[in-house]
Amino acid sequence: MSFEDQPPVTVLSGGLGAGKTTLLNHLLTVGSEQYDIAVLVNDVGEVNVDADLIESGSDLSMDDGGVTELSNGCICCGLQNELDQELRRLALDEEFDYLVIEASGISDPVPIAQRFVSPARASSLYELDTTVTVVDAHQFHQTFVLDEPLNPTEDGARPLSDLLAEQVEFCDVLVLNKCDLVSAEEREEVERVIRTFHPGVDIVRTTESAVDPERILGTGRFDKDEASNAARWRQLISSDHGDATDDALHEHNVEVEIDVHGHEHGHSDDHSHEHDHLHPPEEFGVESFVYERHRPFHPERFHEWLCSFPNSVVRAKGHLWVAGRDRYALDLSQAGTQTHVEVNGRWAVTLPDFQRESYRESGADRHWDEKWGDRETKLVFIGAGMDESHLVETLDECLLSETEMELDDDWDTFENPFPGTIEWSQPPMQQRLVVGEGQ
Repeated sequence: MSFEDQPPVTVLSGGLGAGKTTLLNHLLTVGSEQYDIAVLVNDVGEVNVDADLIESGSDLSMDDGGVTELSNGCICCGLQNELDQELRRLALDEEFDYLVIEASGISDPVPIAQRFVSPARASSLYELDTTVTVVDAHQFHQTFVLDEPLNPTEDGARPLSDLLAEQVEFCDVLVLNKCDLVSAEEREEVERVIRTFHPGVDIVRTTESAVDPERILGTGRFDKDEASNAARWRQLISSDHGDATDDALHEHNVEVEIDVHGHEHGHSDDHSHEHDHLHPPEEFGVESFVYERHRPFHPERFHEWLCSFPNSVVRAKGHLWVAGRDRYALDLSQAGTQTHVEVNGRWAVTLPDFQRESYRESGADRHWDEKWGDRETKLVFIGAGMDESHLVETLDECLLSETEMELDDDWDTFENPFPGTIEWSQPPMQQRLVVGEGQ
């Protein structure tokens, strides 16, 4: 393959057991005559079971270079160098028209996609074309409609429900698989939640992952310049408050998205009509608001608030300032019955002088306090039947008082559970989303 060729890439993600490998085998079987596909498969075990399944179900094999496996780690983090090496080898040694990358079930697709929009990497030999997330309809219904915990993780680990929500938010095409395992009513409930997370996403309903190859190969759907208008939480921050949030995180040198200027995922101009669905406050009765404050949360009061998380909230996400954790911005992400708070990166005010000044000069409208710098809380809340004034009032009660603000030398004495994971019980999501349905 010449350097002038840039074969389109489809990144395939989704939860464990959702049907990604079945979908890939289907592509290689039904599209073998029309599509010349190279496959890169990632599994977290030492033996790449997925690659073996693909080889046994298709005419491709490791011997002819058609199937490449990356095992014993995730290509979204620990195996990125190996990913670049394989991308380079495929481009130079193999002949194919399309590349499909199947991520492991616990991979975040964002860093994978990032490698195809960042310069000076082997991935520059390719064009990121489509991002696909495969969802197990039955599992999703249990996790997000019935609010049953999804494979609880070890202490401190990221909840799988949170990862699943972000996989749904990050895709151009969502393959809703195993539709035969849910009723028509349950499937509608699942799709209602999916569109709450990701308005306007193209949903393909399947059984046994039988997808028309044209729906996910060479679609031209991925557009990094429109990426910020995909997940509903990101719409709210970017549309109501500009890109300051993402820019601030970018200055902390933390790759939380493809790039933290808002390029997460999106659609090409050919699908611009779908953007009519990006801001539907009346859709399914779903409401949303942004909570922004420039003083820290008291860690104990805020933890108590999170332990009784409001039943009306479907999704919450953003960054926050917690007293006693003053060096770092913390990310909050709520999905299902768990809220996960993790370290993102340093506040710009804690950086060396030249980096701090560079940050301030790069955006005239950015918040900056002479004492506290860029520290702030900015959270998006999405739900049905939310009492915004009550939520704001109770959140404000979790902030430090004026007296507590003056005692900043004592903040390290607070009992501080952050970062960490908080679990709670609440009514099924279908009871929350049914509010305003059909409006």
